[in-house]
Amino acid sequence: MDVVRVVSLLLVFLAGHTLASQAGDSRFAGLKGNPNLKSASAIVLDESGNIIYGKDVNTVRPIASITKLMTAMVVLDANLDLNEKLTITREDRDLIRLTGSRLEYGATLSRRELILLALMSSENRAATALGRTYPGGMDNFVDHMNRKARALGMSNSHFADPAGLKTENVSTASDLAKMITAAEGYPLITQSTTTTRMEVRPYSRRGPLVYGNTNRLLKNKSWDIELSKTGYINEAGRCLVMQANIEGEDVSIVLLNSFGKLTPFGDSNRLRKWMLANS
Repeated sequence: MDVVRVVSLLLVFLAGHTLASQAGDSRFAGLKGNPNLKSASAIVLDESGNIIYGKDVNTVRPIASITKLMTAMVVLDANLDLNEKLTITREDRDLIRLTGSRLEYGATLSRRELILLALMSSENRAATALGRTYPGGMDNFVDHMNRKARALGMSNSHFADPAGLKTENVSTASDLAKMITAAEGYPLITQSTTTTRMEVRPYSRRGPLVYGNTNRLLKNKSWDIELSKTGYINEAGRCLVMQANIEGEDVSIVLLNSFGKLTPFGDSNRLRKWMLANS
């Protein structure tokens, strides 16, 4: 067996196994043991971008509604009027997963409110309406999503729709760490993703609708979360990305393809416990 093939096989082997901590001066550098995560891919980075923990970080996977973070960034980059009223139409219905929505045809909210609902409550029609009303329409919007990904160095990522309903929305744990670092620079995104409850009035002759955040860890006093997004479709499994402060240190957490509704939250708690026990 030649040297090139040996090296190639070794790289493939390492890509599927846990990475050693490379966190430099981080208090979480050189942690011992293993948090025994259930997620298929995971990465934890310190605020300098050094790896604290990694598992299968470069495997390309569907990312479901994690996609909505890119949707929000592209909308905000365009400097569109956040107070402009947008109306939900039949074009915004989900013909892929056939998911429902409390935003019926004719529901009208501001662009700012649609961003909030898309991020905090993962509202699919809200996200689709944001793409549909983008200058140049949906195709141009998706093109700008992929341009943004390339600009962020997300070389193993591709976006296909603003809600994350298509399996063609794919990325890696490593790429998503870059995306959430960029997303943290948008105050409306950090506000939206950490808001636990929101009331909106999309209908003139009805009462308000109340929405909650899909990340239950926001209600856990042990966590100081600065940005978060959940995601789920069958092909992606349960996904969770976060920026959090753990004992005074900012970290990025990406968890992909977990089986079981609560597994990403369990993995997050296992990670935090492992980091604190070994630091």
